[in-house]
Amino acid sequence: MAMRVGVVTVSDRCSRGEAEDASGPLIREWVSERLQAQVVQQCIVPDEADAIRETLLSWSDEEKLDLIITSGGTGFAPRDITPEVTKEVIERETPGLAEVMRSEGYKKTPHAMLSRAVAGIRGGTLIVNMPGSPKAVRDGLEAITPALPHAIEILRGTHGSDTRHEFKE
Repeated sequence: MAMRVGVVTVSDRCSRGEAEDASGPLIREWVSERLQAQVVQQCIVPDEADAIRETLLSWSDEEKLDLIITSGGTGFAPRDITPEVTKEVIERETPGLAEVMRSEGYKKTPHAMLSRAVAGIRGGTLIVNMPGSPKAVRDGLEAITPALPHAIEILRGTHGSDTRHEFKE
């Protein structure tokens, strides 16, 4: 079964039609081509906690998406709250994804260290924050794409016959 993905662009300006969303379509194209995944939900929301929270909760709890990628709201501006809302929604953090995105991004620009993006799991859904710029999104996707199919297999319980670890004395 193809990975089912949702793409959320978090931007006041894009949500008001004052700017064009360049990151959302980039994510859509990337996951379709590189992951052979199906983008089943895509939207633009303002930098408002309720709008971000409702989307993440609906898509993870009701739609049961495998992966949700957000773009935007991860910087230092006062309205950049995507990481805080994501932390409220997730049940378990997956810090390695955000760490590798920052690490790989830093090799290209020192500004990558300013990203506050987080990643985590809610139920069977992996949620990953990306910065808002298309270049940073491309760099982030390039960094984490190799691990995503395996991560989703584990969340689905389809990797191997038993995912439990046994400890022997």
